[in-house]
Amino acid sequence: MLGAQTSSLRAVAATKRCVAAPVQKNRSMRSASVVARASKSQLPDALLFDCDGVLVDTERDGHRISFNEAFKQKGLGQHEWDVELYGELLEIGGGKERMTKYFNDHPDKEPFKSIKDPAARKALVAELHLLKTDLFMELVDGGAMPLRPGVARLVGEAIAAGVPVAVCSTSNERAVSNIVRVMLGPQVARVMRVFAGDVVPKKKPAPDIYLLAARELRVDPAR
Repeated sequence: MLGAQTSSLRAVAATKRCVAAPVQKNRSMRSASVVARASKSQLPDALLFDCDGVLVDTERDGHRISFNEAFKQKGLGQHEWDVELYGELLEIGGGKERMTKYFNDHPDKEPFKSIKDPAARKALVAELHLLKTDLFMELVDGGAMPLRPGVARLVGEAIAAGVPVAVCSTSNERAVSNIVRVMLGPQVARVMRVFAGDVVPKKKPAPDIYLLAARELRVDPAR
């Protein structure tokens, strides 16, 4: 990886299991600023970032708050995910999958207490997730969740050096694209590819979305 760039990024992503994953060419680089100084042979083939907890610390004070508000607005205010519970639910990749697992674990409570049809349950979860995404983007637009330290510099230097950058996330594609546009700016958004949502059949912790990004960017994920 990028030596201290990767170390720096690990510090940025200290609260997250997955950090930005550079598809690498060289391990000798010593600092984040070396991206701008390195020769082409020293640069990584690409930088693939997670979004939540890597670009922006969104989970605790973004997604969790938005889920709870969506529940409240749909008359399901008895379900409130505190920090500890949400930390456990993060083991499940994808917001719709997270809600489905949680509601399945509470069959004696609404909404699954009265909704038995699998198709109706799926439709409700999808509706809740759309509302949650709208609420989440209101937080993003309001600047409630700043970028993690060092992210803007690392992304900017990589782009300036001609290194492809992309975001790989199981979150909603619209939400991730909005984070990139609002937090990193429209110029970055024009060149930073977003791979998110349901574009792969298996969500994290499966590596599928990173493999898709590597394939689309024409880089070797094994390097």
